[in-house]
Amino acid sequence: MSHEQTLPSTGTAAGNGSNNGLSKRTLGVPALVFMIIAASAPLTVVAGGIPSNFAVTGNVGIPLSFIVLGVCLALFAVGYAAMSSHIRNAGAFYAYIAQGLGRAAGVGAAWAALVSYNAMQIGIYGLFGFASASFVNAKLGLNVPWWLAALVGFVIVGWLGINKVDLSAKIIGVLVGLEFLAVIVFDIVSFAVSPEGVSGAGLAPSNLFTAGVGAALAFSMAAFMGFESAAIYSEEAKDPSRSIARATYIAVGIIALFYAFSGWAMTVGTGPSQIVAKSQEFGPDLPFAFLTSHGAVIVSDIAQLLFITSLLAALIAFHNAVARYVFSLGRENVLPHGFARINTRHAPVAGSLTQSVLALAMLAVFAIAGTGSELGEMYPVLTFFTWLTNTAAFGLVLLLVLISVAAIGYFRKHAAGYSLWTRVVAPALAALTLGTVFVLIVVNFNVLIGSDGFSPLSWILPALAVVPGIAGLLWGLRLKTVRPDIYRGIGFGGAPDTSA
Repeated sequence: MSHEQTLPSTGTAAGNGSNNGLSKRTLGVPALVFMIIAASAPLTVVAGGIPSNFAVTGNVGIPLSFIVLGVCLALFAVGYAAMSSHIRNAGAFYAYIAQGLGRAAGVGAAWAALVSYNAMQIGIYGLFGFASASFVNAKLGLNVPWWLAALVGFVIVGWLGINKVDLSAKIIGVLVGLEFLAVIVFDIVSFAVSPEGVSGAGLAPSNLFTAGVGAALAFSMAAFMGFESAAIYSEEAKDPSRSIARATYIAVGIIALFYAFSGWAMTVGTGPSQIVAKSQEFGPDLPFAFLTSHGAVIVSDIAQLLFITSLLAALIAFHNAVARYVFSLGRENVLPHGFARINTRHAPVAGSLTQSVLALAMLAVFAIAGTGSELGEMYPVLTFFTWLTNTAAFGLVLLLVLISVAAIGYFRKHAAGYSLWTRVVAPALAALTLGTVFVLIVVNFNVLIGSDGFSPLSWILPALAVVPGIAGLLWGLRLKTVRPDIYRGIGFGGAPDTSA
């Protein structure tokens, strides 16, 4: 069957009507790019991720790691973007794997994706609560607990989640623009200071490819989390056959180059010989301390405030992603159909509320568990944030590998009009390179969660993503036997695939 014939079956018959589906033709390429970049949280990566990477790995070549991973993800995007021209489903990964590797595998991927995106979204509340409370307490002399600050963000995110998606996109667009401006100011000041001259040490391959390269790549991979999210909005995009691919390529390019340049600027501004030691000393405060000492306190204060809004933008983006996964699974009856409920604003209200309830429960658990913790004020960062976001990164990379293989499977049946490069070579290279990154994450997971030597968390946390995936696979196989009518619609928007 030619790929043109798949269009009716790969759409979203259950959700295409104006009254029973998500908002149609709402998001253009710029909005999609902003949603993607918001999920990767530029200021969060520059202020938190890059200094942490320097501090933990001791690797001076961190800036180059973003270029290396950008190439890997560009290879991934070849097959992924080509599939997006035909598969328009809010479940994204779920639908792609279902149509490339089989419906049962798609269910497994959906469950793993749900855990991964939830872990990322909920984990960010830990850092958001810490950063917000610290800023307010320092400036106003208060003693606001981290969990109360996190609850404020929770209310904002939950309210936006049940509103039309373009409202979130507009707010995110403003926040991301301000983030870029703050980082650009930091970059300019860094090159202006350059205590050891404008050195290329941060971009030298010999500095990246050392004994610590595995942990360095694993850390940097988390910075790209969310780059694939354009496909989640395929049912709400103005021109999904083109805009999803364009937004994905643009976002990967911007993220890789911007983070590489900013990481290099940080190395130059601090000095290659001092960057590791200073990162270990200041951690996420390094850029703000740098701006304070070389600029003005007001500049640092504004940057810290934008750091907080950067985290809020990421929370909104990941909340929307989870809500749409839940909607997609409910629509196809893989989850109870009630999860497909939308409101008058065409927002996936059931999925949004489900994610909010789960986030609130986890907030309560960590808030209670952290009472009197010996970790003090760093508790939400070193546990809540670190544990959950690294679990999410683990699950994401596993899904990327599966998508790469699924692209090969999909284009075996729908090869017409596509070159060998798109159908086989690029996806195979993506599977190989991302598979290598996945192995490095597994091997270095104890480093990523700040554990010395073996820790039960080194296998418990990854299992949180893997076990649901296996359970989903088994559930999909059960549906094949007991509910073949539902099974035929898996990955096809609930409308049975006419080619099955």
